Amino acid sequence: MSAFANPLVIRMALAAFAAGFAFLMGLMIIRRMRRSLTEEASASNEVRPSSGGFALQTYNAVIQQLKQQKHELQSLQQAERRRAKTSENISAAVLSNLTCGVLFVTPNGLVRQVNPAARQILGFASPVGMSLAEIFRGASLVGDSSSSLAEAVAGALRDKSLCRWLNARHLTPAGEERHLDLTVTAVKAANGDFLGSTCLINDQTELAKIRRQQELRGEMSAEMALALRNSLTTISGYAQQLAASRDADLARQLAADIAAEAAHLDRTIGGFLVGASAARAARV
Repeated sequence: MSAFANPLVIRMALAAFAAGFAFLMGLMIIRRMRRSLTEEASASNEVRPSSGGFALQTYNAVIQQLKQQKHELQSLQQAERRRAKTSENISAAVLSNLTCGVLFVTPNGLVRQVNPAARQILGFASPVGMSLAEIFRGASLVGDSSSSLAEAVAGALRDKSLCRWLNARHLTPAGEERHLDLTVTAVKAANGDFLGSTCLINDQTELAKIRRQQELRGEMSAEMALALRNSLTTISGYAQQLAASRDADLARQLAADIAAEAAHLDRTIGGFLVGASAARAARV
């Protein structure tokens, strides 16, 4: 009893109790803090995967959208290429089936495009890339000896003329002469830029031959008419002399002269008819 009554013992007991209580309180606080940290860590781990998953889903969605846009763009490009190819094929088919020749000449005077009819008319197998001076080196303007056909077309290019008509004689590389009608037309882009000129070529060689034949037939007809008139005048003179003559010998001579002039007239007319028949047969 004396020990418990001793103030020192009581103080030591109170200190021990206080220390034990403090230890228990500290242990409880530490456990609570550990539990709180564990819960926060768990919550953080749960939030991180979910946020990472959202970012991944967003990335995948953007990638899919970009792929779809790329596919649509490729489809549009393919459709545009098909339309351009179809338009190009149609243009090529139209040019190939034209009976008149078509040349497209760039502003620097070089041929960039030509259709089969132009190759046949001009006599070149492949005039693409050739200059106007090379193609029309054997051509001359009809009724204008001061300039050549190449110079006239080059002048239309320089002046950017909207339209110019030319008539020329062209000599092919094989030595064949062609009579050509050309229409030179300026080609401009949608924005007004000058792209070059097209030369529409019509071969008038056969028509020129027909006109020349008609002129020759007209000349022959005039010569025939003159010869016929002279022969008739001669025959008429012989006949008048024969009617007025009383001499039998002179009458026989005049009759022979009339017969000779009639035979000459028959040969002249026969030759004219044979030539006309040959010309008709050649046209057929």
